[in-house]
Amino acid sequence: MMHNFFTLDIKTNSKNGMVMLRGFVYVFLIFSSFSALAQSKEKEWMLGPFERDQDARPILGKNSESEFKDPITHQNTHWESMATFNPAAIVKDGSIHVLYRAEEKLGEKEIGGHRSRIGMAISEDGVTYTKQPVPFFYPDEDHQKQNEWPGGTEDPRIVETEDGTYVLTYTQWNREVPRLAVATSKDLVHWEKHGPVFQKYEQGVYLNRETKSGAIVTELKNDKLVAAKINGLYWMYYGVPHIWLASSTNLKDWAPVETYEGKLAPVLSPRPGYFDSWLVEAGPPPLLTEKGIVVLYNAGNSQNIGVKELGNRIYTGGQALFDPNEPWKLLDRTDAPFIKPELPFEKSGQYKEGTTFLEGLVLFNETWYLYYGTADSMVGVVKAKP
Repeated sequence: MMHNFFTLDIKTNSKNGMVMLRGFVYVFLIFSSFSALAQSKEKEWMLGPFERDQDARPILGKNSESEFKDPITHQNTHWESMATFNPAAIVKDGSIHVLYRAEEKLGEKEIGGHRSRIGMAISEDGVTYTKQPVPFFYPDEDHQKQNEWPGGTEDPRIVETEDGTYVLTYTQWNREVPRLAVATSKDLVHWEKHGPVFQKYEQGVYLNRETKSGAIVTELKNDKLVAAKINGLYWMYYGVPHIWLASSTNLKDWAPVETYEGKLAPVLSPRPGYFDSWLVEAGPPPLLTEKGIVVLYNAGNSQNIGVKELGNRIYTGGQALFDPNEPWKLLDRTDAPFIKPELPFEKSGQYKEGTTFLEGLVLFNETWYLYYGTADSMVGVVKAKP
């Protein structure tokens, strides 16, 4: 087990854009031949099968030297010195843009005790990824500071609209209440923060309730994933330990789907006896297909009531199918994970139980690229032909 080999400390040379590892040039090579660790396709409607490349390794890792002058503390910070993980992805100008959660190490704190910002890496070929030198999205002296400081901005998902607007959902973490929030941009550089997604719903009844993981439904148009409307509304799967559903007319203000009693109605829940016995959590933006809405989700296993051989609290990936006209109606779901931690870098890091935590999905050069966080520490990718 080559755990030490996969503990990456990466430095980006701002002069030439190359990625460097402890003083020598290091390019992440993702080989084209497939690995024997590929997952099978359990059901006909699923996306995939997704496969690791031979000799697969992480595409992004931490950098203990990159610096960013924080606008709140006015100090230079090592903004990705702890970990880089939980990536979103979007295709723009013929390149893949990977948006990743970067943690600044703050002492020896536990998970959730460091500070997060969102960085970006760009790939023109899906093989090599060049990090940008500073984060593009972070807590600032703005109207969202009270929601984002001191914990930061975390776990992005991103979609594009038909008019070219980019919509970012992310978690605001002030170390009191995690809140699902939204921001928009026309260029992936300049962003407008719109605040918590449920702040205007029923006088903010859900504003102080824990929310996260907002995955907006998309459809494939001209080889691009764009936000889809169903019955005149946009839809978003969100949350943990259940997955809930919300709708919106403008992608900024959202209304959760409730029962007639006014309570949140979970549309996907953990199942005793299966790989998702502990929790389920929304993954990358779902895809509206001819068969229905395919939702890729993250699944936690409770070993005593789940799958014993998986271990306890391990994160794997599942897929669920929802009705294309009634997004709350579950039609089918997988009985086994289609991806799970198998390689050393997927099982070593902050979260030692292991994760393949799914957050980014793009179609690029006629290939699906599915990006995931590994053990709350690095970024990996698997691929599939449509």
